[in-house]
Amino acid sequence: MKMIVGVPKEIKIHEYRVGLTPGSASEFVRGGHKVIVETGAGAGIGFSDDDYRAIGADIIATAAEVFAMAEMIVKVKEPQLSECEMLTENHLLYTYLHLAADPAQTDALMKSGCTAIAYETVTNEVGGLPLLAPMSEVAGRMSIQAGAHALEKAAGGMGILLGGVPGVAPAKVVIIGGGVSGMNAAEMAVGLGADVSVFDRNIDVLRRLDARFRGTVKTRYSTAHDLEEAVLEADLVIGTHALFQEKVAFRDLALAVVDEQHRFGVHQRLALQSKGRHVDLLVMTATPIPRTLALTLYGDMDVTRLVGKPAGRQPVKTAVMPMERLGESLEHLRAAVERGTRAYWICPLVEESDRADIASAEERHAALMQALPGRVGLVHGRMKGEARDA
Repeated sequence: MKMIVGVPKEIKIHEYRVGLTPGSASEFVRGGHKVIVETGAGAGIGFSDDDYRAIGADIIATAAEVFAMAEMIVKVKEPQLSECEMLTENHLLYTYLHLAADPAQTDALMKSGCTAIAYETVTNEVGGLPLLAPMSEVAGRMSIQAGAHALEKAAGGMGILLGGVPGVAPAKVVIIGGGVSGMNAAEMAVGLGADVSVFDRNIDVLRRLDARFRGTVKTRYSTAHDLEEAVLEADLVIGTHALFQEKVAFRDLALAVVDEQHRFGVHQRLALQSKGRHVDLLVMTATPIPRTLALTLYGDMDVTRLVGKPAGRQPVKTAVMPMERLGESLEHLRAAVERGTRAYWICPLVEESDRADIASAEERHAALMQALPGRVGLVHGRMKGEARDA
């Protein structure tokens, strides 16, 4: 059976990958299938539209056209709600989904009627997860890279070199869990010359690690006593949710850094903070998403004011206006525009949604066009680069 395979451009914030590289797309073409790719889909990782044309794929102008024409949609990240609206019962969707943390996406996919296959649930003949394993490999290897940097004095660490130098002992690295992620973390840590111990409760896993690393990694059966003792002596501890277990203790946990984009739960944050006395929490996020704002307001978090300003920075006046005074805001905006001032009106949604009673950029743009005809432009992340630059 020949299919039309569609590859839309990823629109999730900070997602630069593409569902099919030209090499992967060529395999579909060689099999007699038709591949259509949204223009610019591969630009984030260095592939041009011409690279896809060279292997026989067709370049399509918009995501809407890709969804309308394709029978199978191949993506990387879970479909955003605007993409779910373009899915139908005739579509086969192939991507990472992670539905447990996203009920809105689950409802939207069910409503669409499409057949959705999640990469993270695909199993091989022995029950493994071949499409999830690469993500664990990346996470494991990056954990050592990030940890080595965190140990540097300039990064706030104790100034410990992971591999040590002649005359100075290497850092002690404890890895909790010897699965795919743990094994790859051990690979990196051993390569950098660290003193590495891996804890697991599966003796077969420990045997495989021992055979792989030929004695360069200490394999330890995980008991509450031994694990606590090792963690208290360690310079770097690598783990996932294993770090929140009651038997895991830290010698002096002072700072927990959480990447808010990864749906790190409230209970996990509290569990990690409880591992030390007065643990500081640094929440990182690319944009002021609602959860981050809620944490600031209700999460017992201090707000740090940065009083230093760049040279030439003009004063900024901040005011909170209720919707009942929207007319006053518009008049203030009109006066500012008449003075030649450039103004920005920022909205939390691009388009109107029946799931949230929040003003969208498109809706607000239409209203402002009536108040200030010919003086208002619209820009958002779903626009093509040329349209945004214009």
